[in-house]
Amino acid sequence: MIIYGINAVLEALRVGRVRDVRVSERGGNERLRQLVALANDRRIPVRHVTVDVLDRAARNGVHQGVVADVEDAKDSTIDELVSGGGAPLLVVLDGIEDPHNLGAILRTIDAAGANGVVIQSRRSAALHGAAAKTSAGALAHVKIAEVVNIARAIEELKQAGVWTVGLAAEANTSYDAIDFTLPTAVVLGAEGAGLRRLVRERCDRLASIPMSGHVSSLNVSVAAGIVLFEAVRQRKKKS
Repeated sequence: MIIYGINAVLEALRVGRVRDVRVSERGGNERLRQLVALANDRRIPVRHVTVDVLDRAARNGVHQGVVADVEDAKDSTIDELVSGGGAPLLVVLDGIEDPHNLGAILRTIDAAGANGVVIQSRRSAALHGAAAKTSAGALAHVKIAEVVNIARAIEELKQAGVWTVGLAAEANTSYDAIDFTLPTAVVLGAEGAGLRRLVRERCDRLASIPMSGHVSSLNVSVAAGIVLFEAVRQRKKKS
C-alpha cells in the first residue's frame, strides 16, 4: 500500500508498518530530515529520488517530498472493536467514497479516542493515498473492520449490545439528546445520498444536527466530529 505526506509516513514508521521510503533528492525541511533519521534508526531502506518519481508514486497527490510503501492495515473484526473494555464508541461508514472525507473521519476518530470504524469492502474510498495523507497519520492507529454488508454489520453490533445511532437530516431527535455514555456506534451515510434505506431501518435511533443557516447539511467529516466530541463530553461528565 502506498502512502504519502510527512505525517502519514511518520506515524507508519512509528508503528512499524513501513517497507521502504522514497524522499526527494532535493532535500527538505527539518521534519522531513527527522523522518529520514527515524527510518534510518528503524533500518528501513531510504531512496533519494526525483520529484517526478514521487509525483507518479503519489498519483500527483501532495506528497511533501516523501512516499512510502507500507504493509496493509491489519483487519480487525467487529468483536475486536467492541471488546476493548468500557462502553465502546464506534463509527460505521455507509458508502463514504471521498478519500479526503474518509481521512478526515479517521483523524477525528483517533482524536476522540473512539474504538474504531466499520467500513464496507466495496462502496468505500481506498485507505491509501489521499485518505492516508488527510488522516495525518491516524490511519496507522485507528482499528478498522472491513465488512461486506453494512446492514448486517449493524445487526452484529446490536447483538453485541451496541446501540446504533444513524445521522439523518430529517430525524426529529437532536444528536445532543442521545445518551452516548452507552455502548454506541454512530452511523454516517454517503456524501449527498445519506444513509441507504436498509441501513437506516437497521439503526436503533436516528438523530440530526440542527442547522441554523442556509445550507441543508454539513460535510460528513464535520458531522462526525460534532457527534463524536459530544459523546466525549458526555462520557467525561459522567466520569
